[in-house]
Amino acid sequence: MKDKETKDQPGSQDEGKLHISKSVFQTTKEMQQKRLEEQRRQEEEIQKKLAERERRAREARDRRLEEERKELIRLKQGLIQESETIHEEHEDEVQLGFFKKIGNFFYHNKWWLGIGVFCAVVVSFLVYSLVTKPRPDMIVLVIGEDQAVGDSEIGQYFEEFCPDNNGNGKKLVEVYYMPYSESSQKNYANGVDTKLTAELQSSDSVVVIGNKTAEELFKENDIFADLTERYPGNSHVSGWKFELEDTSFAQHIGVDSEHLDGWFLAVRRPQDLMYTDSSDMKKTFDRDIAVVDAVIADLSK
Repeated sequence: MKDKETKDQPGSQDEGKLHISKSVFQTTKEMQQKRLEEQRRQEEEIQKKLAERERRAREARDRRLEEERKELIRLKQGLIQESETIHEEHEDEVQLGFFKKIGNFFYHNKWWLGIGVFCAVVVSFLVYSLVTKPRPDMIVLVIGEDQAVGDSEIGQYFEEFCPDNNGNGKKLVEVYYMPYSESSQKNYANGVDTKLTAELQSSDSVVVIGNKTAEELFKENDIFADLTERYPGNSHVSGWKFELEDTSFAQHIGVDSEHLDGWFLAVRRPQDLMYTDSSDMKKTFDRDIAVVDAVIADLSK
């Protein structure tokens, strides 16, 4: 009967099993929670100990610094002659070998050494260029804004009449083109004023080819030789100017004749200048005037 009653109770065994399983899972979960709580408690204890250790170290350091500060004040005031608290620390000197010393020097001075090497290369290049670059036999200043004239064959034309003054077996006439205009702002932006001043204060060149704007610049300054005395009766000569617009100069230098409207040729007379004196300028004048004589004779045919 009991077995029958037991059997007649539906789910009694399953419920027992379920309660047992639930009890096991719950117990395991509780044990895990206890372990986690214990771990957290241990970690908190460790953190507290570390914090306490750091606090004590910080307080000890602050006390030491305060004692050293007080000791330093007493030393400065002359109350004590020697301090037992403050000790001067000397770092052990590291002995480096010869090659390590060289490497250490280059390492700590690499930027200055780089700048020095760069400057040395630039200076060497400039010196080399100055030494090896041949000096021209003659220099012609072209003053006036016209790129066609500035890029023309003026140098080649003058070379036809220029001797080999530097004795290197070649004839070279340099043309310095300075696009001087009526706009002072434009002249400043292009550096024309600086270049023009530098050239007119040296004795490297006395021959000038200029336009109407240049004439306005020079007419108030007595810097050119009077050509009427040297070329009397020449129809192209007007005071210190040899007018180029009605000559064959345009064909010789390879430009259209309209580009030479108002252009002239002039020769600077010897005088004392900022970068030279009249004697040096006289040498350049005597050398270049022979070429000017030949050019004017050719253009006056």
